[in-house]
Amino acid sequence: MAVTIDYFYTHISPWAYLGHQAFRDIAARHGATVRLRPVDLSGVFDASGGLPLGKRHPTRQAYRFIEMQRWREKRALPLTLKPAFFPTPPGLCDCCAIALAEQGGPALDFTGLAFKAIWADEKNIAEEAVLGDLLSDLEQDAGTVLAAARSEDITAIYKQNQTDAIELGVIGSPCYVLNGEPFWGQDRLDLLDDALTSGRGPYKPL
Repeated sequence: MAVTIDYFYTHISPWAYLGHQAFRDIAARHGATVRLRPVDLSGVFDASGGLPLGKRHPTRQAYRFIEMQRWREKRALPLTLKPAFFPTPPGLCDCCAIALAEQGGPALDFTGLAFKAIWADEKNIAEEAVLGDLLSDLEQDAGTVLAAARSEDITAIYKQNQTDAIELGVIGSPCYVLNGEPFWGQDRLDLLDDALTSGRGPYKPL
């Protein structure tokens, strides 16, 4: 039976970057369709009681760096702990991925390049020139995609992704939703893999 996984994330998330290729590999192994759902986390945090990074307790912020180092080693990926352009507004980059997906383009590949740009290459993904280079690397017309990313249709999808994320119980990035069941965090990918392997029904909140 065909399976679709809703992939909620934002390009400013190091955890989404760390899990991106592993998630793609799992989805491919199970023949699952990935539906990209880039999302503005501000409303998600407001709805779920989460806090943006800068407002979290210093102990939580310090532990984040420990975890980033652990997972950098575990995934064998380059990861700059304090990239030059973090935080930076991810909205235009997020919407470029949506625009590519809507056009049937290489959205997952673009997302992989964008993650690498900020978290390994220390580039500013809020800059049009940076996004244009990434799109050109994928042989996409940068001007066309960037224009689409700013269009009312794409920004409406971006807003709807936030609404849907809240309704589905998404509380952060990345979150993989299978049959309505959220798997929050790239450290839950093994559990997602297990669910796909078993074909079990979704677990629901009590």
